[in-house]
Amino acid sequence: KKAQLDELKARDREVRAHEQAHMNAAPDIVRSGASFTYQTGPDGQRYAIGGEVSIDVSEGRTPEETITKAEKIKRAALAPAQPSGADRAAAAEAAAMANRARQELARSKAQEGSQQPGAAPGGGGAGANQALNFLI
Repeated sequence: KKAQLDELKARDREVRAHEQAHMNAAPDIVRSGASFTYQTGPDGQRYAIGGEVSIDVSEGRTPEETITKAEKIKRAALAPAQPSGADRAAAAEAAAMANRARQELARSKAQEGSQQPGAAPGGGGAGANQALNFLI
């Protein structure tokens, strides 16, 4: 009983620290605080055994904003001492998002010289309601 309780207490601390690390790394893109999955211990108390933080993963209004946001997403995903598989996948998707935005930015700059005065290249901004949950 004591060993199980010690294990649950340690897991609770680990889960809470993990989710807090996500929130601390990029508070401006956090959509909601941590939510937890609980297990009741032999002492009748509830202990967090899993958790998630919802963050905004929509693109920015411009490629530059998207690059900055993707870097924040990656930083938040990899913030915990031991990122989960889902955290690593989120970081990889953020890197891909930044690469797409860099490619769009390069295309826009290449087209600027060939466009008529006053014509503007297309911008980002799609997916304003996209969110990602970091799971442990």
